[in-house]
Amino acid sequence: MPPCATSAGGSDSPVRGDERSRTRLQRRLRGPDATWKDDRLIRACLNGDERAWSALIQKYKNLIFSIPVKYGAGREDAADIFQSVCMEMFTELPRLRDPEAFRSWLITVTAHQAFHWKRRTRRRGEEALSSEEDTLAIDPSPDLIEQVEQEQVLREAVARLSPRCQELIKLLFYTQPQMPYRDVAKAFGVATGSIGFIRGRCLARLLKTLEQTGF
Repeated sequence: MPPCATSAGGSDSPVRGDERSRTRLQRRLRGPDATWKDDRLIRACLNGDERAWSALIQKYKNLIFSIPVKYGAGREDAADIFQSVCMEMFTELPRLRDPEAFRSWLITVTAHQAFHWKRRTRRRGEEALSSEEDTLAIDPSPDLIEQVEQEQVLREAVARLSPRCQELIKLLFYTQPQMPYRDVAKAFGVATGSIGFIRGRCLARLLKTLEQTGF
C-alpha cells in the first residue's frame, strides 16, 4: 500500500462523504461562490447580491487577465483592461438575454478591449496594424476563443476539487519554476513518497470532473 493511502480515503469512505457534505453545507451558508453556475450567479447579481458580483469576478478574473496577455499586454496594461471589462460587465449584464452565452460574451468583450489597447499602442509607436489584425476588433479568432474557453473549463474543474487537491495541483503545475516533490511534501507535511500517490488521486478526480463537463 502506498504511503498515506489510508489518509487519502476512497470514494465510498464515510469520512470522505462527511467532508463533502460539510463542504456543500459551508458553501450554502456562505452564499454565492465561484463554483456556482453562470445563470445562478447572474440572477443573484441582478437581485443586488454584492457577494455574487465578487464571486462572478473571482470566477472569471484569470480568463479576463489571460486575453490581454495573449495580445501582448504587460501586467499594468492587463490590469487596466481588467478594470474596463469589469465596468462593462456591471453596465451590460442586465441587458444580457441569455446567461448561457455569458462566457462567450465576456471573451468577446475582453478581446475587443485588448484589441483597442493594442491599436492605441501601435498608433503611439506609429506602427500600423495589418488588415488581418484589424478584423480582430469585430471578430476574435476562433482559435483564441477555443483556447480561452478550454483554459476556463480547466480552472473551473480544478475549483471543484478539494482544497487539498487544489493546492497540490497549484504547487505541481502552476508554480514556476516547478517545485520538486520534496518541497511539495514539506509544504503538505507528508513523506516525499506520498506525493506521487496523492497527485494520482487528485488528477483522477480532475479527469472525472472534466469528463462530466464534456471537455
